[in-house]
Amino acid sequence: MAKPIVPDELWCRIEPLLPPRKKPRRADRPGRPPVEDRKALTGIIFVLKSGIDWEDLPREMGCGCGMTCWRRLRDWGEAGVWDRLHALLLAELRDADRIDWRRAAVDGSHARARGGGEETGPSPVDRRKAGSKHHIVTDAGGVPLAATLTAGNKNDVTELEGVVDAIPPVAGGPGRPRQRPDELYADRAYDSKPHRERLRRRGIRPRIARRNEAHGGGLGVHRWTVERTLSWLHNLGRLRVRKDRTASIHRAFFKLGCSLICFSQLQLYQFC
Repeated sequence: MAKPIVPDELWCRIEPLLPPRKKPRRADRPGRPPVEDRKALTGIIFVLKSGIDWEDLPREMGCGCGMTCWRRLRDWGEAGVWDRLHALLLAELRDADRIDWRRAAVDGSHARARGGGEETGPSPVDRRKAGSKHHIVTDAGGVPLAATLTAGNKNDVTELEGVVDAIPPVAGGPGRPRQRPDELYADRAYDSKPHRERLRRRGIRPRIARRNEAHGGGLGVHRWTVERTLSWLHNLGRLRVRKDRTASIHRAFFKLGCSLICFSQLQLYQFC
């Protein structure tokens, strides 16, 4: 039997975060009843993983039409559901001692944007075709701590502070919520003296490769985890190729993808 797209363990975490539904339709009023939230979420995750267009969502899945799922994704994103879900899963991972704050890694990766849209630009690595850039910070094990979206022509270093500051205060476990890693690893695209100083002011030791220096300094030994996490994210069809012109929809997919990775890491811990 195939695994459910929305397992019970995931649904029990998401359901309390969803905004309250409108009053149920009266029995004497015509029209179809609204699609259940769990079924709509099933359709959303199916589109995220498969990369299909909204209108191609199979009706036999019982998720309603693609536009219904699109609206739920939009409304839940505006209500902050995906941010709260990510913070919740990070807290559970910290409580299970599965977040390694000793070092973190940052990187960005391009995604082609078919038809352009908000937060897109000519990609310097894809023949100047329209694209977006996914920026993430991960802990030492590859757990995504924060994710931001920019146009494809924005330099990595200009988003360094933004993605680091996007790490939420992570509760769970003893002590106060934590928001800053001890060290941050990055490649030569982030080589900037002012940005090193800004990281130090945040209490983070910068470990950034320098331009015009030979490779083999050893930083890649710790930096590969963020590249693996980006690979996991781009295995999701809707993140590998952006199809939504609205930035809020693609950003919602991006944050939901990060939450799915956190959930899978939590499941691995529980089965160990």
